[in-house]
Amino acid sequence: MSKYVTASEAVKIVKSGDRVYLQAAAAAPTILANALTERAAELRNVEICHLHVEGEARYANPELAESFHVNSFFIGANVRHTLKAGNGSYTPVFLSELPNLFRKNVLPIDVAFIHVSPPDKHGYCSLGVSVEATVAAIENAKIVVAQVNPQMPRTFGDGILHVSEIDFLVEVNVPIYSHEVVPFSSEEEKIGSYIASLIEDRSTLQMGIGSIPNAALSKLTHHKDLGLHTEMFSDGVIDLIENDVINCNYKGTLRGRVLATFLMGSKRLYDFVNDNPFIEMKESSMVNDTARIRKNPKMVAINSAIEVDVTGQVCADSIGPNMYSGVGGQMDFIRGASLSSGGKAIIALPSLTKRGESRIVPFLKEGAGVVTTRSHTQYVITENGIADLYGKTLKQRIAALVGIAHPNHQESIERRYYELLNKK
Repeated sequence: MSKYVTASEAVKIVKSGDRVYLQAAAAAPTILANALTERAAELRNVEICHLHVEGEARYANPELAESFHVNSFFIGANVRHTLKAGNGSYTPVFLSELPNLFRKNVLPIDVAFIHVSPPDKHGYCSLGVSVEATVAAIENAKIVVAQVNPQMPRTFGDGILHVSEIDFLVEVNVPIYSHEVVPFSSEEEKIGSYIASLIEDRSTLQMGIGSIPNAALSKLTHHKDLGLHTEMFSDGVIDLIENDVINCNYKGTLRGRVLATFLMGSKRLYDFVNDNPFIEMKESSMVNDTARIRKNPKMVAINSAIEVDVTGQVCADSIGPNMYSGVGGQMDFIRGASLSSGGKAIIALPSLTKRGESRIVPFLKEGAGVVTTRSHTQYVITENGIADLYGKTLKQRIAALVGIAHPNHQESIERRYYELLNKK
């Protein structure tokens, strides 16, 4: 009997009360998820869990709350509304530990929906641009259903699986979700320059997607022998790899290879990683393991924040009590870089929100979550400069962080902090 079926046939395996895991980010198996959503009338209490997924998420429609509940390990814009609507939840977890939730049977998986390249002549498929916790989900799921897509890049590492590990295969031919490179602003360029000034030759980098990482990468063209050990990367690294700026020759973990757990960028990125043995895609339990991160000399972790208070507490997952994204791997890499020989942990953010509010604040908003504690925070960078907090007293930290806030807010930030501190 052939394993190849239509999407509507494949999703019949899901029954009421099941927990379904979706592969994350640009590899989101949307065709399978949409086919499952078509069965909403005959299903009840199906939990759909995942990290951030690209594309539409029809199952997250609040009108389908009796059929589907969304459990996010990292919240994307397409499901953010579910937390207030009541048909969604957020589970805080370090990305390094997410696979353990499945392996330890804390969250048993009934069905895993994945997205793979076609089997090669030996019967092996690739998870392509997103490995993260999907390997653990596959190992522990009762049933595995795969979208098989010739447009999925074939990548090396933990994401190689034999077709015998898959119960049903659904052939599709759709583009992988992509993000084109967006020009960075003058503020982002300044932040990128400050970041680059802290990066030495033979450093190993962790950075994500977006204008600030791309701005920093654009300033590294004259650096030598950089490495890449990162949760994810995007287009900004391609030119540096092709020009031998990033060659990974001095890494401590997986020397000579780029290490990542998922990818997101343009078609150029996907073409670049396709069948490229220089890129190793590993499970997040390995990539985000602090003990492995710290083995890289001069490890530089570059992460972002929603707001930072003047003592160095970093909120990166919520706006006040309202969950916005998630814990992700920020602490994994902040700690790993801090423990690395010559390592540097960086939080980089513009000094202002789009509404002109300061992102350097006297106190975090009521209900805000602390992702990186004040004792873990080393460097904070805005377009106004670098605040080095390592080994600094609270009073010294306040002066340094006020100094990189927007000039229009500096006086009021410091005044409000001391007013509230001294309030009887």
